[in-house]
Formats: sequence, C-alpha cells, structure tokens
Amino acid sequence: MQILPDLVTRLQRIKLFLCDVDGVLTEAQITMGGGVPETKTFHIRDGLGLRLLQGEGLRVGWVSARPSAATTERATDLKVDYLRQSSTSKVALIEEIQREAGVNWDETLFMGDDLVDLGALKRAGFSAVPADGVLEARELAHHVCRFPGGRGAVREVVELVLQAQGRWEAVIAKFTS
Repeated sequence: MQILPDLVTRLQRIKLFLCDVDGVLTEAQITMGGGVPETKTFHIRDGLGLRLLQGEGLRVGWVSARPSAATTERATDLKVDYLRQSSTSKVALIEEIQREAGVNWDETLFMGDDLVDLGALKRAGFSAVPADGVLEARELAHHVCRFPGGRGAVREVVELVLQAQGRWEAVIAKFTS
C-alpha cells in the first residue's frame, strides 16, 4: 500500500492506537431481543492486527459511547490495554488514556466512524475512518479506508502504521520463519 510522505511522518510518531467500537470494529449492528444478551460480530483480522501492534510495543485501546458486555468480553479476549465505555465526551476519555500512557495527541491514532467521533478525529495525530463512515468523519480523516467497519478497516490501518514505522517486514518474518 502506497503511503503519502506527509502521512508517513504522522504515522511514525504513533505510540497509541485508539478506536471506536460500533461501526469500526463491528459492522455497526447489534443483535438484541428474545432474552438473549446483546451480541456483536468482530473481524478476526482486526483482532490479530491489534495484537501485532502490541507485539511491536504500541498500546491499543477502545473508546465507546455505548457500554456493552460483548465489547468488554472481546477487549478482554484481545488483552486490549485501555477500554473506556461511557457516554462522557470521547475527547475527555482519550485524554484520560493519554495521561495514563504518557502520550499526547500527536502520538495518538484515532479511528472512528460517526458524529460522536469528530472531536477525536480532529485532534488525533493520525485519524482514520472506515469506508462506510459518515461524510463528516471521512472529511476530517487523514485516511479513509478501503474496507468498511467490521470488515478489516482496523487491520488496514494497523498495516499502515507498521509499514510507516518500518516494522512490517519484521512482523512478516515472524510468520514465515
């Protein structure tokens, strides 16, 4: 994937990868009813991508305006470093994580898809939006993915980060040796 030089510089500074959940890690759908707990579907390659980032020393986190047991379960499964689920401003939640992680906005990548994500997308050192994100989010993003939310968009951005930081070949080597 070809990365524009100004975006490479932004990606090289990233130490913290944060994203929304519904519409980014999922297809923006939930299944409810009939007394069955809420369920969500997550793309397996997105999960592996986040684990690859962690393996390379980057921290990952999820920031959602909608608390969900399914989100908590998947975050625990993936050993996500930070999980915030609250109707509080996403900017405030992210700044709390940044203080804990010792990073600033320039070192933070944020991936979102909807209006509640605009403040974070605007501030992030690198911002990305799935192909099916709302127009206002796509207009603010440094990168609009080829893939929609819940269908590999997160993995696409993970690969951009690892490539820009010169880590991709080492990741590939781990799986081919």
